Formats: sequence, C-alpha cells, structure tokens
Amino acid sequence: MKDQGGKKTFSGFPSGRARTVPIPEAFFTELLPQIDHPGELRVTLACLYHLARRSGPLRYVRRSELETDPALTNTLSTAEIREGLNRAVARGTLLHVRLEEDGRTDDLYFLNTPRGRMAYEAIRRGDRPPSLDLGESAVLVADRPNLFALYEQNIGLLTPLIAQELEEAAKTYPAEWIEEAIRIAVSRNVRRWSYVRRILERWAAEGRDTGGMDETHRRRVVESWKKLQR
Repeated sequence: MKDQGGKKTFSGFPSGRARTVPIPEAFFTELLPQIDHPGELRVTLACLYHLARRSGPLRYVRRSELETDPALTNTLSTAEIREGLNRAVARGTLLHVRLEEDGRTDDLYFLNTPRGRMAYEAIRRGDRPPSLDLGESAVLVADRPNLFALYEQNIGLLTPLIAQELEEAAKTYPAEWIEEAIRIAVSRNVRRWSYVRRILERWAAEGRDTGGMDETHRRRVVESWKKLQR
C-alpha cells in the first residue's frame, strides 16, 4: 500500500493467530527512555527479533546475521549497524563475544539476562557453555569492554558529543593509553572526559611513562582497576 506521496505505508497487522516477539517490560520502562540514537534502537529491536526466533536454552545473535537483515540494511549501512551494536553493548543491553570458526571471524551477542550473563562469564573464564550450539572448531573470546562501555562504567552518561570525542581518541591514541588515563581519572575521583583527554594530550607531548604518578601509586591504581573489572 502506498500513500499519495508514493511512500509505502503499513497496511495493518493481520487477523487471527500471528507470530509474536516477546519483549521484556524493562525495555519499555528502562531502556527506551534512555536510547537517543536511532541506529541503536533499530539494532536492539532487530536483536530481540532474532533472539526470539532462535531455539534452545542459550540464545545469541550473530553480527553477520544483522548485517544481512533487510530490516536493518534498508535503512542502515554496515558501519551504522556496527555502531548500533557498540552502543547497545556500552549501554549493557547486549553482551559481546568474539568468535573464530574455520578461519572466519564473527561476533556473537547475548541479551543481558541471567542466562546471557552466565554464558558470558563462563566464556571470560575460558569455559565453553555446553548448551552453546557451535562447531567443535569454534573459539570464543569475551571481548574486553569497549571504549563506550568503559566511559559509561567509570565516567558518566554517554552523550552524542562525547561519543564523537571517544571515536576520535580511539583513532589518535593506543587503547591501553585511554584505559590507563581513565584509571588515573577514577583513582583521583575526577570523573570528567576533559581530564582524561588532558592526560592523553600530555602523554602525546611529553611521553607516557607513568603519567606523573610514582610507580607505587601506579601499581595501586592498576590493581584497583583490575578488581573493578572482575
């Protein structure tokens, strides 16, 4: 059906029994009020759809599935789909695991539910959940928190402007620099991106070394950070 402008319109839901997709109430009460990025919203809904269609006690969705789903590809580029996934992981909606299988790489995403968290933590420990239906050659790696996740966990709410600055920082500085700069900011209770950015700029100009900390204090910060990430 098309309107007068030639655009396709929705003809309505069918009568009778129709397949439904269960969506947790928390999506509407907690997530929806927070999501301000259209790509993240589309990707999150697509993940819920694919997870509902998958059978078995432990459900996941592959990045490759999403990148070939017309519901997404008709409106989002591959880069925008990946950005939406990164934002959903940073928000805590999805849990990300890297997959290597038969010489190919992919990404798996679990919904952040009790079962999803158990599977993710098992993979982080080096175990393989027995209910995960993958080939024997599959190697799973629970990814380290991405930059968006590190920011939200330790600094504050991720705004579009901050997201843009983080992307620029990731292109400019090594990942370990950014992680340590965030550690330093947390240890000094200065939870501002501007402070982290100044640390990075100083290291770029003067050399990283220990960033102005003595070695004892640096080790204490590193150990405290490791405990936070467990």
